[in-house]
Formats: sequence, C-alpha cells, structure tokens
Amino acid sequence: MTPDELLTTTRSVRKRLDLTRPVPMDLVRECLEIALQAPSGSNRQTWHWIVVTDAGQRAALGELYRKAVDSYLESPGAAGKLFQDDPGRAPVQERVGDSVAYLGQHMKDVPVHVIPCLRVPKLEAVNQAGTWGSIL
Repeated sequence: MTPDELLTTTRSVRKRLDLTRPVPMDLVRECLEIALQAPSGSNRQTWHWIVVTDAGQRAALGELYRKAVDSYLESPGAAGKLFQDDPGRAPVQERVGDSVAYLGQHMKDVPVHVIPCLRVPKLEAVNQAGTWGSIL
C-alpha cells in the first residue's frame, strides 16, 4: 500500500482493535522514536511522554476517559447527534457515535497508554497554536 492509499482509505478502527493483544515495549519505543522526528514549533521539543502499562493505572485512566466520553455523548455536538435530518449522513454519524461510546467503555482495556505531556511554564497566546500543534 502506498502512503497515499493508506492516508486516503484508512478509517477509524475503534471496534476492530484487538485489546487482548500485547504490545511489545520495543514497538512503543520505535513508534515514539519515529514520532519524535516530526517538526516542533521553534524546534523547542517541550514535550515528554508517559507510557502506562500497569493494569490498575490503565483502569483509572480508562475511567477518566469514560466519564469524559459520557459527557461528550450527552452534549448537543456529539457525533451521533449531528446531521440527524440528513438521511445520507445520519447513519454514518450514528456509527461514529457508537464507536466513540465503545472506546469510552473499553479504554481501560487498551494494553498500553502513551500520554503526551507538554512543559509550558508560561504560554503566551501567540504561541498556543504552535505549541499544541507540536504535540499533535
């Protein structure tokens, strides 16, 4: 598959993830090493990463995520509530909403959480986009 094919055909796969499959730490390190090659605003690299593998900590993070997802799903802007009057788009949006809900219930089961963190002691408004964009 070419990069163009990959980027234009890949869709969300929340419900198809194998959450029982272990993720080798070498693979996590390799992914981070590749990700760190991306540019960062002003070449600052003010980020660091927390890798969580402990089941109890993953469960606690999953609970925080579930609460956030529940709040989102109750909001008027939730994916499943968008375009309800459009018969072409409504079913797609409902599937997206179902997928979001599924991940909210199963984030605790994800075998490794890689959490991006930023060190920003004082962040001027003019630098917000570049700084947050760098972590994305």
